[in-house]
Amino acid sequence: MIPRTKPVTVSLIAICILVYLLSLLGLQENIMRTLLITQYLGPGYIEIREGEIWRLITPMFLHFGLFHIVFNMLWIWGFGRIIEWQHGITGMLGITLLIGVISNLCQYHETGPVFGGMSGVIYGYFGFLWIQGLINRNYPVKLNRSIVILLLGWFVVCWIGLIDWLFGIRVANTAHTAGLISGIVIAFAMNISRMPKRPRFEKWH
Repeated sequence: MIPRTKPVTVSLIAICILVYLLSLLGLQENIMRTLLITQYLGPGYIEIREGEIWRLITPMFLHFGLFHIVFNMLWIWGFGRIIEWQHGITGMLGITLLIGVISNLCQYHETGPVFGGMSGVIYGYFGFLWIQGLINRNYPVKLNRSIVILLLGWFVVCWIGLIDWLFGIRVANTAHTAGLISGIVIAFAMNISRMPKRPRFEKWH
């Protein structure tokens, strides 16, 4: 049974909701300037090089519309509390920060600084839990097949541009991909000791 105390998961959701509400109150421009990976469209990490390290992670707290934030928060709650239950506060923070930084950097290099959302982290959580359930027999959580099909299907639908074509919404596909790969790699890295070892062949003379 998943315990009720999930401080990291709850904090992530609370920050996203707070940022979204503040943006509705007319502070969107200030929030964007503060949380985007950089304010400048040109190459480089001007603010980060000047010490504003938080910009590597803060784009994930930005959301552009009610559907965007509600959809993302539901998945963060669903996946985040499982990871926090299994790996504790430190593990949850480490996994989230690593996936967040990687997906943000990849998306920035692909499209520039104007992007946001938790979807890269969500796909990272998904990849992590999916692979953990496949390669670790003792892992207590195995993702339902319907969830795997749904998220992989959504991944493909976004990549082929259907969402952009139907609704005019530009999806951060690079962040999705980077997050998914990051989560998968983290899961494999945490289970290296469980991997079947190659048989050792002795030399016969």
